[in-house]
Amino acid sequence: MNTPDQIIVPHRLALVAEVTRNMILILGEDGAVEWVNPAFEAHSGYRLEAIKGRMPSEFLAGPCTDQDSLTKIRRHLFCNTEFEMDLLQYNAQGQPYWVHTYGTPVGGPDGTAPGFVLIQSDISDRKNGERGLRIAASVFDRSHDAIIISDQKNRIVDVNPSFTRITGYAREEVLGLAPSILSSGRHSLAFYRTMWQSIEETDHWRGEIWNRRKNGEEFAELLSISRVHLDSPANYYHVATFSDITALKNHAKELDRAANYDPLTGLPNRQWIEERLRAAKLTADRNNNPLFVCYLDIDGFKLINDQLGTDVGDEALRIIGERLNNRLEEDAVIARIGGDEFVLLLEGEQSEADYRRILSVVSDPITLQDTPIMVTASLGITRYPEDNTDAEGLIRHADHAMYSAKEKGRNQYQVFDPGQHAWQRERRFQLIEIAQAIENDEFELHFQPQLRMADSEIIGFEALIRWHHPEKGLIAPGLFLPAVEHSHLESALGQWVINHALAKMQQWQEAGQEIPVCINISAAHMMDPAFVDVLSDCLLAHPSVNPSQVTLEVLESTALEDTKSAANMLARCRKLGVQVALDDFGTGFSSMTYLRSLPVDMIKIDQSFIRNMLSDANDRAIVEGIIFMAQRFRHRVLAEGVETLEHAMALKKMGCDLIQGYGIARPMPAADVLSWLENWQSHARHKSIIHELRSANGQGEGI
Repeated sequence: MNTPDQIIVPHRLALVAEVTRNMILILGEDGAVEWVNPAFEAHSGYRLEAIKGRMPSEFLAGPCTDQDSLTKIRRHLFCNTEFEMDLLQYNAQGQPYWVHTYGTPVGGPDGTAPGFVLIQSDISDRKNGERGLRIAASVFDRSHDAIIISDQKNRIVDVNPSFTRITGYAREEVLGLAPSILSSGRHSLAFYRTMWQSIEETDHWRGEIWNRRKNGEEFAELLSISRVHLDSPANYYHVATFSDITALKNHAKELDRAANYDPLTGLPNRQWIEERLRAAKLTADRNNNPLFVCYLDIDGFKLINDQLGTDVGDEALRIIGERLNNRLEEDAVIARIGGDEFVLLLEGEQSEADYRRILSVVSDPITLQDTPIMVTASLGITRYPEDNTDAEGLIRHADHAMYSAKEKGRNQYQVFDPGQHAWQRERRFQLIEIAQAIENDEFELHFQPQLRMADSEIIGFEALIRWHHPEKGLIAPGLFLPAVEHSHLESALGQWVINHALAKMQQWQEAGQEIPVCINISAAHMMDPAFVDVLSDCLLAHPSVNPSQVTLEVLESTALEDTKSAANMLARCRKLGVQVALDDFGTGFSSMTYLRSLPVDMIKIDQSFIRNMLSDANDRAIVEGIIFMAQRFRHRVLAEGVETLEHAMALKKMGCDLIQGYGIARPMPAADVLSWLENWQSHARHKSIIHELRSANGQGEGI
């Protein structure tokens, strides 16, 4: 008979197996699982009932599990001998983790059934730490840059082999010394005070410095010092890395006299402006005045070089640089830092009017070789000391802001703030949301009518995309299309528009109305090599749609950089029977080239010129010129953005008979098109264009 102690001990041992954090597996004589404890279930994700009777290697081994280790374990199980080893296993979700495994056979004279007990502990943290240390040690030893590690008192505790190669000092010679052993004596105490102040404030300093090798030879180095905190702010080391740039400095010294100014414009270059910016920061700090760094990029400048030649492009840059230098404030510093990019330093408070004045200096027309060139720019601005970084960082941040300005359209500016990088993350999220919206069919098309004033006939409708967001409601295209531009979704969304526009045309055709439709196509989408074939397939999928009733609208101001390829692509589209229109005509500098080179059927005058043509003589002259050129090239011309009777009548007098805008009707859902068109046709019959423009809009909007 068992004594009480004999009963209690196994029971308590079972409790130990239940509550221990170690993972315990009991295997039978054949090596199959008989029992596992809760810790194993929680850690591996496998329940006992799912693995009972299975060999552990069947479900714990994975692609990176060492097969030799598994073979050794099988040998120990077969020989009924204990073992101890580290092993990489995989949980039920396929995630790897390291375990230290101790295995011992059980069973014997006491009547216990033969088998094996495996006790495992998770050592993933230790393994990962060991791997990190190995990687760090390898980087330290093999880095081509010299590395110095010093303690809180700036005494050297270690250097890498590259340090010895560059300086000539062996590791044993410098341990316990200060890095100042390398000092060349070139730099002032103020230089080092500024350097250490930066380290104290930001935990980092980076710059160029002259030091001295063991043999007395001076050398230049690009040095980066970081303060690395360990367990607490008071426990830290300094890690300095540097590369020998003496050869580069010696070569640059010969060119330095000619290196500070741009040979084309005569303006300072990037090297000069960065030095000037460092000094300007110190002045701004002393005087407690803000400093503005502006990054200016000419919009679409590559087209000037491609269409008119690099000589014309260089002359345009020279003129722009001269204008900026002469027309801005005397204390403004302007530099050309490459290509069509300029950096401006402005001291003291600046306003929106100041930014607009900079843009207006660039956008004034330039006449070269008797050809007027319309140039605009995008401007990014950052403000010091709110943006408290070094000179390179300020220029880089202004550059980021400039790209944000480009996303808003041409001739725009954007002010950078330290949190501006969030826009990149937001754009990624928006693209993900737009991709899901395409998949969920959340987009819809609205249609805006186009009018022929001579007989008050509606000649067609323009298809305009809208996003019917499940939470935000109807979203205008200006709030999501900029994110799509130049992304992987540009062609996908354009294809959605084509398919749905043709589907609506087919529905209207079946209802007895053959309604022409204009479809907006981005230049990048149209220049896709597969575009024409896909368009042909779409037309074949809607056989009742007459291709001649379909007009593809391509923005004249977009990147049709290769006119020859664009002309070939448009010609292929027209062979399918569709028509082609240039949208927003007049906003680009190559309008004449497009008229001469591209096979188009219609020109659409950009609404920005129409809106102000009655009050702005320049805009009126542009509109008259576009109408005249379109007539000479025998293209139909349509004016967008017509909102008043006065605009309509002025256009009619100029010879433009086709109009579109709120004066006729706002864009409407597809379901409203047939009823609106029927109402228009019944009211338009036997009425003059003037009366029609006054009264036809049933909602009382517009003209």
